[in-house]
Amino acid sequence: MGTPLETRADQAEEIVDRLEDAYPDSTISLRYSNRLELLIAVILSAQCTDERVNEETKQLFETYDGPEDYANAPQEELAEALNSITYYNSKAEYIRDSCETILEEHDGEVPDTMAELTELSGVGRKTANVVLQHGHDIVEGIVVDTHVQRLSRRLGLTEEERPERIETDLMEIVPESDWQQFTHLCIDHGRATCTARNPDCADCVLADICPSEKGDSEVDLASGEPW
Repeated sequence: MGTPLETRADQAEEIVDRLEDAYPDSTISLRYSNRLELLIAVILSAQCTDERVNEETKQLFETYDGPEDYANAPQEELAEALNSITYYNSKAEYIRDSCETILEEHDGEVPDTMAELTELSGVGRKTANVVLQHGHDIVEGIVVDTHVQRLSRRLGLTEEERPERIETDLMEIVPESDWQQFTHLCIDHGRATCTARNPDCADCVLADICPSEKGDSEVDLASGEPW
């Protein structure tokens, strides 16, 4: 079992330093060219891979241009355009409703506050954080997706299970200047090495400080289940 550093703040700082060395070009993988496309891509990415979303939005963004197009698109038509995305019917409805709100309440512009964003259909705190960070250059939180949730628990940064509570814990120990990059680093490492079902602990740059190291630890702290 790896041995975490003395404090969670020290642990978090060491994790960021090592992952920055391992993934120097880490950044958002969703493709978009404006704030509305970013919002739509993030809505679509819930429980769906970024790779799949990028494949689908390539044609979507060529077909629809601006909130008016999405708001006025028939539900069946928009859903059909998204039919390879998980929960595409619901997501089509979220997009249409959000674009109606953007037109009616925000002069056609994607809002730039957490409160206004989370009032949009299908937009929770995670989605709002992504839009604020990459659409408006506003960083007021940490995006907690499944990779961040898994890694932060495995690495002993939190014992919380809900994303909102995990975010609160992380914001107390991750330097504010690293809030945005922390997510990207966790996503890259989660995809490459610290996968959900079969992490490659033997080739992990964090193994010596990870209390969940497979083979030495008996328990995966992400799930609480034995390895």
